[in-house]
Order: sequence, then C-alpha cells, then structure tokens
Amino acid sequence: MYLDYWKVNKYPFENVPDPDFMYYSPEHEEALVRLLYAVKRMKGAALLTGEIGSGKTTLSRVFIQQLPEKEFDIGLITNPSLNALDFIKEVHYQLGLDSDSNSKTDLLVILNNHLLENLNKGKSTLLIIDEAQLIFGETFEEIRLLLNFQMNDRFLMTFLLIGQPELRDMIREYKQLDQRIAIRYHLNPLTKSETANYIRFRLSKTGCNREIFTEKAYDAIYQYSGGIPRKINNVCDLSLLIGFSLKAQEIDEPLIVKVVRDSL
Repeated sequence: MYLDYWKVNKYPFENVPDPDFMYYSPEHEEALVRLLYAVKRMKGAALLTGEIGSGKTTLSRVFIQQLPEKEFDIGLITNPSLNALDFIKEVHYQLGLDSDSNSKTDLLVILNNHLLENLNKGKSTLLIIDEAQLIFGETFEEIRLLLNFQMNDRFLMTFLLIGQPELRDMIREYKQLDQRIAIRYHLNPLTKSETANYIRFRLSKTGCNREIFTEKAYDAIYQYSGGIPRKINNVCDLSLLIGFSLKAQEIDEPLIVKVVRDSL
C-alpha cells in the first residue's frame, strides 16, 4: 500500500527469512564464521541460540547458501517435535533417502551407508534442526547416537542445532551430547546504533536512499524492540503504513510512540 508513497520497490520490513535482507552485525558475522568452521571441519555438532526473532533462521539460510551443493548434502528439519523413530524417518526424508521401513535398526543401517557413500564422494553431510528447543528428550538421545557414526575419528554427519536460549540448558542435561557440541554461539540483540543501521540497510535494499526515520524515532524503536529484528520489523512496517495514511514526510518519535501504543 505504501510503496509508491515512500518510493520503495518492495516492502522493506517483511518478517520472512530472506538472505537478501541479511544484516551483518558483528554478532551475526561471528556466528556465521563459527558455524561455517564447524561444518567445514566436520566438528560433529554446533549450537546456535538466540531470543525469538533475533535472526537465527535468516542466518541459517545465509549459512546454507555459502555451502557448495557439490560438497555438502544438507537436510533441514523445521519441526523436530518427533519421537525417536519418526525423527530418524525425518532425517531420511530430508536427506532424500527412500525407505518405508519401520525398523530403527534398518533405518540406521541405510543412513550409515548413505553417510559413507557421501564421504567416498568427498561430500559432507549436514543436518540443520531449527526450533530445536522443541526436541523430545528421547530424540536428543538419538542425536547423540547418530554422532557415533564416525570413520577414522571423523564425524560422518554434522548437526547444527538452532533454538531459543533454553536449548542450552536442555542439552546440558545430556552430558554425552553436550560434550559433542564443538561450537556454541548465542546471538545477542542488536545495539542501539546497530538498530538504526539495520533499518537504514533494509530501506536501502528496497531502493530508498534518504533518511525516513528521525534519530529520535530510532531511539524509540530501539526502546520498544530491545534490538530484536522481528520487533524492529513490526514497528517499522506499521510506522510506514501509518505515516503513509497521515501523509507524513518522515517517521518521527511521536509516530513511533503512537504505533507502539495503538497497534503493538
């Protein structure tokens, strides 16, 4: 509705994991470097945590884009609320394995053969589990067992567990799994200055080359959002809509206060 008014070519604050809109704060850059290191060095397991809306999923999509398809066999599980057997079946499905067996033993043999085949082809196998705080206890045990798939002290599969902060405490309850987590990173919210730069960045990605938000508006957005990208997107999107309806020339602090008070 407001694209022409603000002279942008697409909506700048959509809450979808679009790698093109990935803003690289120092935290996000460091997280990406650590995760890439864990996978390329076949470290077994890595853990990425952060508050809801902190950008974990978008970061994971960028991460996947940086892994050459010829070198990596990647599975992505986004709903891990599964019992142990269904989890193994989902791993099969995500890695493109065709098996109708309900025998966990058979499924594990097929999976192990697939991992060895990838290794012989020079491919690494990666399984990304998003929303990993939803994993059932018995499934954590299955992940630990899958990490026993090794060849000459090399892990045949790397796990990337992505989830909310409580995931760290959940994993600590499974000491043998916890000891296999080679890389851990917690994604903190953006700082006040990063919040302003994040907003400018997303506007620039949609063709906007002028300052729409005032400095005090940036401060108000940070105060409301705490530097969480999803909350920043929500308030900015609504502010542009309300600004359009009011024929505002810029988004100032009073408008942000109004949006937060009336709509969020």
